[in-house]
This record gives sequence, C-alpha cells and structure tokens, in this order.
Amino acid sequence: MKTNSLLACIALSVLLLTGCKAPKNVAYIQNSDSIDYARSAVLYDARIMPKDILTITVNTVNPEAAAPFNQTVPTTFNMNTQSTYSQAVMQTYLVDNDGIIEFPVLGTLKVGGLTKAECEKMIHDKVMRYMNEAENPIITVRMSNYKISVLGEVNRPGMFTVGNEKINIFEALAQAGDLTIYGVRDRVKLIREDAKGHKEVHTLNLNDAEIINSPYYYLQQNDVVYVEPNKVKAQNSTVGQTTTLWFSATSILVSLTSLLYNILK
Repeated sequence: MKTNSLLACIALSVLLLTGCKAPKNVAYIQNSDSIDYARSAVLYDARIMPKDILTITVNTVNPEAAAPFNQTVPTTFNMNTQSTYSQAVMQTYLVDNDGIIEFPVLGTLKVGGLTKAECEKMIHDKVMRYMNEAENPIITVRMSNYKISVLGEVNRPGMFTVGNEKINIFEALAQAGDLTIYGVRDRVKLIREDAKGHKEVHTLNLNDAEIINSPYYYLQQNDVVYVEPNKVKAQNSTVGQTTTLWFSATSILVSLTSLLYNILK
C-alpha cells in the first residue's frame, strides 16, 4: 500500500509541474498602463480583395430607376416531393485576380483595393449619369464571404464568417473558444496574403498591450491565425504507441510487485 501511495504522489507531482504555466505568460495585454492609446485611434475599414464576393444594391425613390442596376437570379427551393417554388435573390459579383467586376449597365469596374465606402462612392457617381438630378441613389456594398480561420491550440478551431467585416485578433480567438492551457500566447502566428498573392507570416505577442497598435491587430478577410503548442504539449504529442505500451507494461509490473510484496510479507 505504501508503494502505491508513493507512486500516486509522484504521478500527481509530475502532472502539477508539467501542467502549470508561469502567470507572466498567461495574461493578455499585461502592460496596458505604458502604451500610447492615441496611436490606436484609427477606424478600420476592410479593402476589397481578389476573390471577394460582393453584394451591390442600388436604391432610389423610384424603384424603376434602380431596376437596371439590381440584377437578381432565381433560386429553387424544394418544400417536399410534391411542390417547389423559386425566389429571386440579389446577384453577387466575384472580384477577379485583377480586382475587376462586371456590373450591369456600368460594365467593367475596378474595385480591388477600394474600401467599401470608396466603392460605394465610385458606383454612385457612375450611376448618376443614367438618372435625373432628382434621384439620389443609395449604394450599398457588402462582402458576402468575409471569413477568417483559427487553428492550433484553441478550444474550437475552425473557419468563421465575419458579418460586420471587422474583427480583431482577440475577437477571433473568442470565436474559437480562446486558447487552451497549452497555447503559446507570445508567439501567435498570423498568415496573410495580399492582393498580389504575396504571403507573409507575422508573429503576435498577445501578452504585450502594444498589440492594439499593431497593423495586424485587425484581421483581413482570409487571414489564418495559428496558435503554437507549448513544450509540454509538444513533448506529450511525441509519446507514441510504443511508449504507451511501455508505460502499460511498467504499470502491470508495479502492480504484480505490489501484490507479491503484500502476499510474502
């Protein structure tokens, strides 16, 4: 019995030593009193990128004036095996690799690199050429496929759609259920591709409050966030089937030794 108790104490001690992490590496934005908040006073506005899917609507007081610019496509729904019905939905526009879309009446539009507001103003000015001065069209541009991916040492890895086209690194991690206890918080990797296809990997330190002034604080569409495992998790992942069998065999031998000891004493 003393042998079993000793083994249990050793196992518990090892678990506590390997499972704990220094508090200084756990808390986010630790030095928040020492940063310049004035530098973070910038409103983020996403820019249109190649392969973005845009929904563009033109609204006027007279619906007939806007009708030529608002294309719709029929979508068929099956209610059951006996009946079907169709409903018109707004046409979407895929931005090609050159940042171009083909828009009704207006033709070829260069929208790549523009913010949503800039794109709306450009379309507004072009649409006005086809309307009388009494009309004041309202142009609405939305990105239908604004998404980011979070993987690695988080509780719910996956791809997430961003409805308001604005998300920061902490909001993205919150969507993924935050980091696990094994996640390395001062070496979070951000993989980003620009409009020309150039890919870069940036390292973010979430312990440092200066992250809020980083140009990578807000995530762009299609960004990938990767959280590295710490040394404990990395070492545990190297334990293969052979090592597991060795531990099982050792456990059996310890149990047999303890049994023989209790019988022969």
